[in-house]
Amino acid sequence: MTIEELVKKAYEAKASDIHLVYGLPPRFRVDGVIRDAAGEVLTEEDCKGYAKELTGEQFEALYKIGEVDFARTISGVRCRLNVFLQQGHCSAAIRLLNDRIPKMKELGLPAVVEEFPLYNQGIVLITGETGSGKSTTLAAILDHINQNQRKHILTLEDPVEYVYTPAKCVINQREIGKDTRSFAAGLRSALREDPDVILVGEMRDLDTIETALTAAETGHLVFGTVHTNSAADSIDRIVDVFPAERQQQIRLQLSMTLKAVVSQQLLPRKSGSGRVLACEVMKTDGAIRNLIREGKTPQIQNSIQTTGNLGNILMDRTLLNLFNSGEISRETYESALRDPLQAKNKAADTGGSKYRF
Repeated sequence: MTIEELVKKAYEAKASDIHLVYGLPPRFRVDGVIRDAAGEVLTEEDCKGYAKELTGEQFEALYKIGEVDFARTISGVRCRLNVFLQQGHCSAAIRLLNDRIPKMKELGLPAVVEEFPLYNQGIVLITGETGSGKSTTLAAILDHINQNQRKHILTLEDPVEYVYTPAKCVINQREIGKDTRSFAAGLRSALREDPDVILVGEMRDLDTIETALTAAETGHLVFGTVHTNSAADSIDRIVDVFPAERQQQIRLQLSMTLKAVVSQQLLPRKSGSGRVLACEVMKTDGAIRNLIREGKTPQIQNSIQTTGNLGNILMDRTLLNLFNSGEISRETYESALRDPLQAKNKAADTGGSKYRF
């Protein structure tokens, strides 16, 4: 089976990922679960052939550095690929992206997220584990800006996943390793490229975070991702990157620039078909900014709970809403809870999600 046939088959099965591993048949991830795809067990030659076909000119680099990460379109489907070596054999993980950038309303995002494209400056963080739909959420937000405002959007991505078609905006998409050396280098350069909106694919090191804070302070709207599971954890993760003597300064900067944090996860639907989006939302107000500045992040959860008028909602409340509305099973609900002991027993229906994976 050619790689084009494999991707087409995965797309038809509504798979989110394809895994190619020596000694196993091709496998798909569908609704979060790994499943066997039709096909023979892959030989060493099969895996090497797939690796050559996928990497092209980068095949030699695969054997020099052990992995190659990139994106390309296969059989009309935009894919994010990581081809790597394991035990001397070639393996590949292929993420199938949506064939179009969805609208925010289609994703089941909380209504308050529709305010984010209207911000003029500051930082908005989208957080969650790998595969939680962060890139899709960010793409929907940026494309909303693209369709409705006249601005310059500059993205720094590793690799470029969704490719935007400029509408009212000027859009530049820079890929780490191809168009710029690193997130930090690209972000420093971005400050001289007249952007209004900057997307930082990952805020994971001191230089990148520091430059993102500076960009927000100087009048830019910055969107970024962090691999954390809650709003409070995101703040601590950013602050902890810095040495102890600088952490108070960073808390002060963050308290002034952070506009909102959305923490999300994708959960299997009770119906057995597809997954539903669950979100925690924290918009900052005076009280939350004070907690950030004073290093009292453990108290942020209580502040989120008492500021529902802003659109804030805890993850556990969202989960209960989804359970009460029949979107998720009791087992899924209980396994996804962040704080089972304090979960409430009453909530309203929050509606569904149309993430395709």
